[in-house]
Amino acid sequence: MGFARTRSVTLVGVDGVVVEVQADLEPGVTTFTLVGLPDRTLVESKERVRAAVVNSGEEWPQRRLTVGLSPATVPKTGSGFDLPIAAAMLAAAGVLDPRAIEDLVMIGELGLDGRLRPVRGVLPAVMAAAAAGCVRVVVPSVAAGEAELVPGVAVWGVTSLRHLLARLRGEPAPAEPEAVRDIGLGPDPLAVVGALTAGPPAGSAPADLADVAGQGRARRALEVCAAGGHHLFLLGSPGAGKTMLAERLPGILPALDGPASLEVSAVHSIAGTLRPDLPLVTTPPFCAPHHSATMPAIVGGGNGLPRPGAVSLAHRGVLFLDESPEFSGRVLDALRQPLESGTVTVARSGGMLCFPARFLLVMAANPCPCGRFSGRGLDCTCSSLMRHKYLARLSGPLMDRIDVRVTVDTVSRAELFAPEAAGERSEVVAARVLAARERAARRLAGTGWTVNAEVPGRELRTRWTVDGDALDRAARDMERGFLTARGLDRVLRVAWTLADLHAHPRPTRSDVDTALELRTGVIRGDTADDDGFER
Repeated sequence: MGFARTRSVTLVGVDGVVVEVQADLEPGVTTFTLVGLPDRTLVESKERVRAAVVNSGEEWPQRRLTVGLSPATVPKTGSGFDLPIAAAMLAAAGVLDPRAIEDLVMIGELGLDGRLRPVRGVLPAVMAAAAAGCVRVVVPSVAAGEAELVPGVAVWGVTSLRHLLARLRGEPAPAEPEAVRDIGLGPDPLAVVGALTAGPPAGSAPADLADVAGQGRARRALEVCAAGGHHLFLLGSPGAGKTMLAERLPGILPALDGPASLEVSAVHSIAGTLRPDLPLVTTPPFCAPHHSATMPAIVGGGNGLPRPGAVSLAHRGVLFLDESPEFSGRVLDALRQPLESGTVTVARSGGMLCFPARFLLVMAANPCPCGRFSGRGLDCTCSSLMRHKYLARLSGPLMDRIDVRVTVDTVSRAELFAPEAAGERSEVVAARVLAARERAARRLAGTGWTVNAEVPGRELRTRWTVDGDALDRAARDMERGFLTARGLDRVLRVAWTLADLHAHPRPTRSDVDTALELRTGVIRGDTADDDGFER
């Protein structure tokens, strides 16, 4: 009789649970039994482990083998348990000292030849191991850079089962072929098809805002949204520059700090979109799903274990919905929960998973189905009923959660070729955004909120109040039914962002009126300048 144990990690959403892998060998008919709520991929590990052990030069024990995964009440998923199962079995057979693997956490899929193949979710798995007090982890060598991002953990990067056995025995590493790299760990086709169809990939340099000609008011709206974390709606004809503006929004957002980088990288690790050479995401991600994307692709889910969708891949970054009226109404309305809570909950018969989803939403739309209803709209062939039905696909409850709404006018030839057409560079605007966020952070210190868009309306009305006369116009709109209570709260949030950008100690009447104009998309009064903003 032989017994050995080691540890691994199973993922539940983006959270990891440390699992004890126990192997027991007893006399009897040669069998291999796996218990502890394994999924189908894990059940198939029996054949992978058997072939890997034999092809690594070790003898398979001719006894009854039982492998238990504890706690037994937590579902175990994925092929990352191959390596700890093989190690525990060999230790139970006396090939290894059982004490040598008791304190190790092992993650990795075994090929039939014994080489290690990386799996999705190494980063959140190692983070969970570190939180549980584990200090040594074993991962495939190509995923070692990802695991080493977690502080306080000693990472062993191994290329194969033979490599691990040699290290545990204190022997020189065997000469082996190059580590497995070409495994195609791209986005899970069952979960995020179409979720990364546009925009710069994570870790790449974003496009420059100076590329956009004209559009002063829309550029200023981008700055306000970046400074306060507000959601944006762009309405304009095709070719006006809506997509260009949205793609340049990540370039004026502040870089991710340490905890946010790990949080975002963990989500992308589960989705399989991390690059081995750039395992840490330091710039805000940009995710632009196609309008034909399904519900699982947007909010997460898929067959088997639910995977993060576009809203989670855009966590701490930008989710851009181009041609937003073309999206399914069910998909659009599913965004309402993450817009409010910053998380998305995926419910399945086996339980509920929660993924982070605190993103900045940018929606773009044409003014009508043909897209030519702009200016005088003389070339438009759509009836007024068609135009109304087209934009009515964006439900009132969803639009009520959008803080800033801007009409993007067609750029004229004079604006396009004028020497002064190029606006400010992204780095200049980003400096103002960063300064505004620092002012907000000082005001919100100790509250748990970081940007104005996260502050609850009650706090804005009681703790950080504005002068009564500054709200005159907003109060009239609310009494006339043009503004909801939630809409007033969002006007106040944008007003605080404008005050931070202008270095005002509190929102002025001009800040509140400008926030109201951004909310309604209507410019009123005679004090607006060329870009539509009051100073």
